[in-house]
Amino acid sequence: MGSYLILRTNWKSYGLLYFIASLLGNIVCYLFVHFGFYSFPYIFLPIAKIPLVAITTAFSFYVLLGIRFSPKSWPYKIAFYGVIINIGMTLETILKNTTRLIEYNFEWDFWDSYTSWWAFFILMEWLGGKIVPDSSRKPLAENSFRFGNWFFFVVHFTAIVTLLLAGYYLGTLQKID
Repeated sequence: MGSYLILRTNWKSYGLLYFIASLLGNIVCYLFVHFGFYSFPYIFLPIAKIPLVAITTAFSFYVLLGIRFSPKSWPYKIAFYGVIINIGMTLETILKNTTRLIEYNFEWDFWDSYTSWWAFFILMEWLGGKIVPDSSRKPLAENSFRFGNWFFFVVHFTAIVTLLLAGYYLGTLQKID
């Protein structure tokens, strides 16, 4: 639904970006699974060995959301994408630790996943800047990031909750002798 709402603003540009994000996301995920970095034991379409539907819909929506509302200057883009990536990594961590939907293998860990998310979204931001015209974007005002404004609280709430959850997770990994 969210992708549809963004696609209808400029279906050609956002549609092309959606297609590229889906294709690239699925290729990267397939390569990571093929190289044995992680696996998906329980997926909807086991022939592909990757969650095609989830990557095609969720990751592509995140990309469209990022491009549509990403601020104009890079320092604010980093904070903006930090929120998207930290929420995504928190969801991935919860799924990894509470279900058997994703398993990290061969030297793969949270930091590798976190770095991959950043690389993917920075690449998509760059591509989106080339594909989607400024007239079809609705960047968050830089004033929204300043103390006392709404996105300042979103950034800090996300950062604090992520850090607390990371600390809790690391604490649960410690073995008490």
